Amino acid sequence: MKVLMDAGPWLPVPPRGYGGLENVVATLTGELRARGHTVVLASVGDSELPADGRVSAFPTGQFAQLAGPYPQVVGIAHAHEQAVLRAVEEHAEAGVPFDVVHTHVEVVGPAILGAMRRAGPPVLATLHWDLGRNSAFYSAFDGHGRVFFVGVSEIQLAAAPDRLRRQVLGSVPLSVPVPQEQPLPVSARSHFVLLLARICELKGTDTALRACRDARLPLVLAGPVAGMPDAAALADARADPRHPVHTHPDLPWFTEHVEPLLDGTHARWIGTVAGPEKARLVREARAVLFPIRWEEPGGTAVCEALAAGTPVVAMARGCLPSLVDDGRTGFLADDEAGFTAALGRLAEIDPTACAAEARRRFAPAVMAERYEELYAEVLRRTDRLTPAERPAPPRARDAAVR
Repeated sequence: MKVLMDAGPWLPVPPRGYGGLENVVATLTGELRARGHTVVLASVGDSELPADGRVSAFPTGQFAQLAGPYPQVVGIAHAHEQAVLRAVEEHAEAGVPFDVVHTHVEVVGPAILGAMRRAGPPVLATLHWDLGRNSAFYSAFDGHGRVFFVGVSEIQLAAAPDRLRRQVLGSVPLSVPVPQEQPLPVSARSHFVLLLARICELKGTDTALRACRDARLPLVLAGPVAGMPDAAALADARADPRHPVHTHPDLPWFTEHVEPLLDGTHARWIGTVAGPEKARLVREARAVLFPIRWEEPGGTAVCEALAAGTPVVAMARGCLPSLVDDGRTGFLADDEAGFTAALGRLAEIDPTACAAEARRRFAPAVMAERYEELYAEVLRRTDRLTPAERPAPPRARDAAVR
C-alpha cells in the first residue's frame, strides 16, 4: 500500500524533544515501511526520518510561530496542505497515486483534502486533540464518504459531535518504541521524578512542584515553555519586545506559578530533551508525573514511561485511567492530596510489570497492524477494492481501548 503520511508543519519528524504527534508519526511510519508499505512523509524540510519520499512547505518547524497572533499563524497549516495537495496531484499524474492519505493535521488537513471530493484519494485523519477545541468544525464537516476519522482513545471519541461520530472508524491507542534492555530495578534508579510535558497550566506543572516539595522528592521538568525549548531560548525571546512569545498565554502563567518554585536543585527546568538524554531520564526516574487539568485524549509520554519500566503517577482524567493500571503500573489520583500521597508509594510498583504491559499494548506492531486494518476499511468503503479483494471489517474487539 502507498500512504502519504501528513505530519504537519510544526515540528520535524522525529522531533528533537517535545512533540507527541511527531513521535507517533515517526513510530508508525517506520513500522509500516518495515511491513512492506510505501510511505511518503509530509513534514518540514529538516525531518530526518527515513521515508520513501518527502513533501514540505517549510525548511524547519513552525512550532514557535504558534505563539503569534492568529492572523500570523492561520496560513501556516494551509500553506503546508497546499504542498500536500500538489504531491497528491503529481503522483496521480505520474500514474503512481496514493492509496490513502493519512493526515495528522487537525481541521485543516481533512478540510482541504476533503475539498478534492472524488478527485482525490481516500483520507484517514487521526484526531489527536480534545474535540471540544474545534466543535464547530466537527459538527459541520462532511467527508462525503471519502474522509474518515480515527481517535486515539475511546474517552476522546465520547465527546465527538454526532456528525463526526458517523465518520469515525474507531480508535487506535498511541504507540512508542519499546526499549530492548530490561528496565532498571528500583534500587538502581535515581531519586528524582520527571515531568515530561509542555510546561503549562493544563499539564498541572504547579501541582507537580508542590506535591514533590511536600513529598521531598527532587523534580525535573523537561519540556518547552511558550514554544521555547530551553531557558536560554526563553531569555532571548523575552529580551526581544517583538518576539511572539510575549503574546503566548503560557508565559505569564509560567512566570507567576512555576518560575518562583524553581531552585535549580530540588526543582529544575532543563528544557526539552530528546534521543539518548530523554531515554536516560525516563529510564532512571523513579516515576513520570502527569498531574493534568484537562481531558487528555492520547498520552504518548505515558506510553514512553511505561515502556521504560517507569511508573506513572497521574490525575484520573481523560485517557489516563485507560493507560495506567492503578496500583500495578502506577497510581491515579483525584486531587493534589492524593497525588502527593501516591509519590510515597512508588516502591510498590514493579518496573518489569510496567514494561511488560507496555510491550503488550503499546508496541509499534500493535498500532501498525490496527492502522493496516483501517486503511483496508477505508479502501473498502470508497470502493477502491474489488469485492474479492475487500477484507472483513476491522475487528470490533480492537476498536476499544483496552
